[in-house]
Amino acid sequence: MFTGIIEHLGTIESLERDAEKARLVIEIQGECEPVAPGESIAVNGVCLTALAQGQRAFAVDLSTETLRRTSFGTVQEGAVVNIERSLTPQKKMSGHFVMGHVDAVGRIESMDHKPGEILIRVSHPADLTPNFIEKGSVALDGISLTVFDCRDGAFTVSIIPFTWEHTNLNEKQPGDPVNLECDMIGKYILKACEPLIQRGRSE
Repeated sequence: MFTGIIEHLGTIESLERDAEKARLVIEIQGECEPVAPGESIAVNGVCLTALAQGQRAFAVDLSTETLRRTSFGTVQEGAVVNIERSLTPQKKMSGHFVMGHVDAVGRIESMDHKPGEILIRVSHPADLTPNFIEKGSVALDGISLTVFDCRDGAFTVSIIPFTWEHTNLNEKQPGDPVNLECDMIGKYILKACEPLIQRGRSE
């Protein structure tokens, strides 16, 4: 489990991919504790198992499902990625509960630079619409953010300068894909209420 607070940036140093799987080697930028073999680590919001490679580098294997459901299906060498290590009892809970289980790939529609913030408009698949509510949470490439202006198959997030400078969002452009994980608590509530919703529609 994670919090959506990005701890490090990393760079994809190598990529081996075929039709059904891939392996990435990622180097963490800056100083960090070595990644232990078998450690769960979130890369662009995707929970992966690390294979230790060195002091600041680790490898991850990507399954067919991960390649199909996340932006890793089109990622290239040299890409900058967000990294968060898993939640521990000693770690401050500053974001929201993030599982690292991506629901779908969204797309950046626009980036509006304003004084003190950058407004990013993100489109999403239509079947995820019920999961996005005003002032609700989303993990965008693993970043815990608050959504607003949820309409027409899209939502907006406000990025403060600190987040802009310390995540890979400053590498993004309109049209780029981003991993979306809807709020876990909201998903469970929605699932529990589905029978009532279906019953109301049939009456």
